Amino acid sequence: MELPFAESWKIKMVEPIKKSTRQEREQWIKEAHYNVFQLRADQVYIDCITDSGTGAMSDRQWAAMMMGDESYAGARSFYRLKDTITRITGFEYVIPTHQGRAAENVLFSHLVKAGDYVPGNSHFDTTKGHIESRKATAVDCTIDEAHDTQLEIPFKGNVDPAKLEKVLAEHADKVPFIIVTITNNTAGGQPVSMENLRAVRAVADKYHKRVILDSARFAENAYFIKTREKGYADKSIKEIAREMFSLADGMTMSAKKDGLVNMGGFIATRHEDWYDGAKNYCIQFEGYLTYGGMNGRDMEALAVGLDENTEFDNLETRIKQVEYLAHRLDEFGIPYQRPVGGHAIFVDADRILTEVPKEEFPAQRLTVELYLEAGIRGCEIGYILADRDPVTHENRFGGLDLLRLCIPRRVYTNNHIDVIAVALKNVYDRRHEITHGVRITWEAPLMRHFTVQLELL
Repeated sequence: MELPFAESWKIKMVEPIKKSTRQEREQWIKEAHYNVFQLRADQVYIDCITDSGTGAMSDRQWAAMMMGDESYAGARSFYRLKDTITRITGFEYVIPTHQGRAAENVLFSHLVKAGDYVPGNSHFDTTKGHIESRKATAVDCTIDEAHDTQLEIPFKGNVDPAKLEKVLAEHADKVPFIIVTITNNTAGGQPVSMENLRAVRAVADKYHKRVILDSARFAENAYFIKTREKGYADKSIKEIAREMFSLADGMTMSAKKDGLVNMGGFIATRHEDWYDGAKNYCIQFEGYLTYGGMNGRDMEALAVGLDENTEFDNLETRIKQVEYLAHRLDEFGIPYQRPVGGHAIFVDADRILTEVPKEEFPAQRLTVELYLEAGIRGCEIGYILADRDPVTHENRFGGLDLLRLCIPRRVYTNNHIDVIAVALKNVYDRRHEITHGVRITWEAPLMRHFTVQLELL
């Protein structure tokens, strides 16, 4: 008999969490204006709002923190981190930042100007925000298949080379770079194949453009290449990662995901001109070049985390837990973006709350209902997150409307996963009773989902 799958770690420390009553949750979510970002953490039972900075560090990472060098300039910890990043990515020039959006802010301040076009695969919220705040245009070139949540193809996060070439043919002189997000979060945590990265590189070379990888989950992307793409089964995660980065010119990274730290990020590139252009913005926005928004102890923990999370066993444990939640949802017939991605389940709200019109934001209503059901906090990745069109100021309803359930790394057991699945089933079973969504009462002009205020209809 085959042994069941078990985690590649054991628990050394625990943190208490507390259940609440339905009556308490109704009051709390009302006070939060039906925006789960505004809830206090101690009002949440199981927190799946993000996998960013919410993971549990290893004993080796905690030990490494004691070696942190807090020198303002030239800290040993920076060079240890830089050497690790260069070994894994091949990029020589490294700028640390306090998180991924800071990396985007520093690099895009140098590269993006008004009137530019930045093509990519479903730019995530901060990426799109940093582009549009500079009066440039983010152009989504994701393959059309990503919009069919029930279609099973292995690399649903891919860039469509024909769409990309069309943008370049029409606006080549206004394209500062191409950005590819690995894995593609907005499309449902879907990976990008090595074959597709080569195709992007070929188009980029044809038009003499550079390529950036938004690399928050690059290790998970490498795992899917190893397990799904022909010719990579016998290669290590580190070998695959190095090949992915060989097809790019630089990267931004939120290290709070695949770096396994609670805070941190960086820019890395092979081009000295990008480094020279960005470093002054680092000093202006983040700090000196050898800490750039991070302290020495966190750089030490990140160096260890990057090494740990580019090993197969660690990634397999993490992704198998996400797959376990998918299997439970399959038992209940609950639709989600298929196949299951690396860091989260993206539940298809449009297919569940079929009586809620899109103008009333079905995924946000589903997010609220799941919280009311069991104190589980997910996150809307849909029409509210999409913001308004910067020209027409109309809501953008063209994409997917999803409830994202992120699984923090090395935090919850499968018993917690079972609670999530059954709670969602209970909401699903009464889905036809939910006929109205939410209305926006206040919103910010960019990245509104973080602070939007809503009322139930």
